[in-house]
Amino acid sequence: MMLKSPQNKCIVCQAPLVGRRDKRFCTDSCRSIHHQQSKKDLPPIVKSINQILKNNREIMTDLNPDGKRTLSKDSLLRKGFDFRYFTHLIQTKTGNTYYFCYDQGYIIFEDGKVLLVKQEEKTN
Repeated sequence: MMLKSPQNKCIVCQAPLVGRRDKRFCTDSCRSIHHQQSKKDLPPIVKSINQILKNNREIMTDLNPDGKRTLSKDSLLRKGFDFRYFTHLIQTKTGNTYYFCYDQGYIIFEDGKVLLVKQEEKTN
């Protein structure tokens, strides 16, 4: 027996919902429409910064397939990397600061070299 959702209707098309109690959409199509609509409402500055962060992550992912690699800062710049934008910092016990774009990070050394690293996934 399928349970009706307490909300009862899809938040996009208002079709009746059947299934899990916390269900919000009747189909994957309605879910996709809802998420695209919510992205459309973001201010242009947020869209621009999100694009820079995604680009930075993609560059590091492409250059660092094995999870750890040292290369020159210039090689990142040539690919379009923007060092002004990152999602978070991690400071080590020794005082080194790693800058991250999501799961991909780096540390810049005084000699202009950059160590790329991949953040380990946390297991619960």
